[in-house]
Amino acid sequence: MGVIARLGRSIRARLALFASAAMVLLCLATGTLLLWAVHSTVVDIRTREVVSTALRVVHLIKEHDLPRVISLELHGLQVVDANGRVVSSTPNLANSPRLTYANPEPADANRIGSLCDRPEFGGECQIMIAFRVYKPDGDLTVYAFGPMPPWYISPGVVVLLAAICAAVVVLTWFGVSRVVARTLAPVHRITEKLAEITAGDGTLRVPVPENAEEIRALAQTANQTLARLEQAVEQQRRFASDASHDLRSPITAMRAELEAALLDPEQTDWPSAGDRLLGSLERLQHIVADLLTLTRLDAGEPGRLEPVDLAELAASETARPRSKQMVTTLQPEVVVSGDRLRLARLLTNLLDNAERHAESTILVTVRRDDQAVLEVLDDGAGIAQEQREVVFRRFTRLDASRNRDAGGTGLGLPIAREIAVAHGGTLRIEDSEKGARFVLRLPVRNE
Repeated sequence: MGVIARLGRSIRARLALFASAAMVLLCLATGTLLLWAVHSTVVDIRTREVVSTALRVVHLIKEHDLPRVISLELHGLQVVDANGRVVSSTPNLANSPRLTYANPEPADANRIGSLCDRPEFGGECQIMIAFRVYKPDGDLTVYAFGPMPPWYISPGVVVLLAAICAAVVVLTWFGVSRVVARTLAPVHRITEKLAEITAGDGTLRVPVPENAEEIRALAQTANQTLARLEQAVEQQRRFASDASHDLRSPITAMRAELEAALLDPEQTDWPSAGDRLLGSLERLQHIVADLLTLTRLDAGEPGRLEPVDLAELAASETARPRSKQMVTTLQPEVVVSGDRLRLARLLTNLLDNAERHAESTILVTVRRDDQAVLEVLDDGAGIAQEQREVVFRRFTRLDASRNRDAGGTGLGLPIAREIAVAHGGTLRIEDSEKGARFVLRLPVRNE
């Protein structure tokens, strides 16, 4: 049972077994056709031999030299006159009655057939040849009998065919097994490498075969997946490290505040200490809220789809009091499909970021070209070209922004980009003469 189960699980064994079974069926079909062809050929040869011998007897009749008993290389022969009497036969049929009444058709001089189940021949079937010999005093019929070859011709033929078939099946088994083994060898190497990766003993890449095109595509796809996994693991590690640091900062500040207050509770200004604790708690609450938002976005949690006019949304969000001057250029009826609350969160995050870094003015533009476009431009120091993707990483704050924005969570811009992607759009930092120019592009709603 163990061997059968192993064969059932092994692709190599199953393919070899199926190929061998198919070869067995092919051998049976081919052997049957060969036996039929050889049997037909042997029957034709035997028939010609019987016909040739019977013609010698016909010649004797024509020469009026037919003896009563004829010694011939046949299983049997009878010459029957017009009255149905046996006038001549081979020694083994002497004194035997007429064996058959099968006569040639009136328009034919001969007839070929078979004769079976006669005790004179031990029950074996015989090839029968009947010749009509025309005589003035009455026609004679010559019946000649020769052995009918069996369907298998001879035991030697069957043994030979069986041996050839067995050899072909064995060669098929080993050939297919070897070819499949060589074909699957890269898969085994990939499996071994994946096992090493699982055990943590190897780099996150599998070997790519040179010749096996399909397996090479599998290996390349696996490497792409592993590369993304490696990137995700690194991002997760970085995220966990940054998150722990950003969460630890307000908690450490709260602990230090409480410890200092408890050292001298009588002299502590508790209302002032409470305000400081509330500030740290508020920062902690913002970080947790942002983490929950990212978790929902990462999980692909669907939002409510509705028509959203970006100009109206921008007008509503920019109307709130801010520390910097807001300048808007809003093209009306730029409508997209999306979750209004999430798009408002996206715009709020961009405005909060611009407010922290602007010198005095924030420009907000809504327009329509092939897509709906929303721009937020501040007049601050801007962001270097090589840092434009870095700011969208979670818990990432550039050194300059850390100095100016100690209270930020480092999650506002990553949340904004995730919301843009969830709406089928993009959020990038594009070139500007001064400051940072964030550009959101979304598909226009089809009415």
